[in-house]
Amino acid sequence: MTEYRPHVSDDRASFLREWHDDVSRELHDRTAADVEYLGLSLHVPAGVFPPTPTSDLLGSQVSATAAPDMRVIDMGCGAGANGLLAAREGAEVVAVDINPASVAAAAANADRNGLVVECLVSDLFDQVAGDFDLVVIDPPFRWFAAADLLERAITDEGYETLSRFLAEVSGRLRPGGAVLLFFGSSGDVAHLDLLIERNRLSSETVAERTIPVRGEDTTYFVRRLSLRGAGSAG
Repeated sequence: MTEYRPHVSDDRASFLREWHDDVSRELHDRTAADVEYLGLSLHVPAGVFPPTPTSDLLGSQVSATAAPDMRVIDMGCGAGANGLLAAREGAEVVAVDINPASVAAAAANADRNGLVVECLVSDLFDQVAGDFDLVVIDPPFRWFAAADLLERAITDEGYETLSRFLAEVSGRLRPGGAVLLFFGSSGDVAHLDLLIERNRLSSETVAERTIPVRGEDTTYFVRRLSLRGAGSAG
């Protein structure tokens, strides 16, 4: 794999590193909490990444896209929110995460909401069989090395996992299938665009929101990715 080189200045990288360290401390200090999210009741244990104030951008797109005739995978499911939203629309859903605590939380939240979701511990598609009409992913925005398993929810060293995901996902999409990918301007968007182009995927921004964070305007967005020349799913 080609060595990753950030498409940002050293000063920008230092700013983002400080931001990352602050978020990591908050994530490690958080305790279990019950969260209401887009009509779902979620229990988010300590050690599991929770929905954020901008997660609804992706969640709303999942709800609008998922349908009873679809097979959907929630990649990096955390507490299971996106998979549950798809299941609520009648889709057949698989939810995966590399963190066993997240997979256990997603399974418990499926029961809590009266929904059926297959929950698996998997590094991307490694333990997953078959293909999908819709792939949902909220990858880490940062590219720093993770200090532990929990930090892997917020950082992906050299974007190695994101690179592998975008290289593999085409082979897991059914005809007309799509990816809903959440990202933000506090990540290396230029590198994301490079990976999308490298893997010959079409990309369309279907939702976005700009909010002030840490003294700057930060834009969060959802990209709909598909095979070039393919139609829409559903």
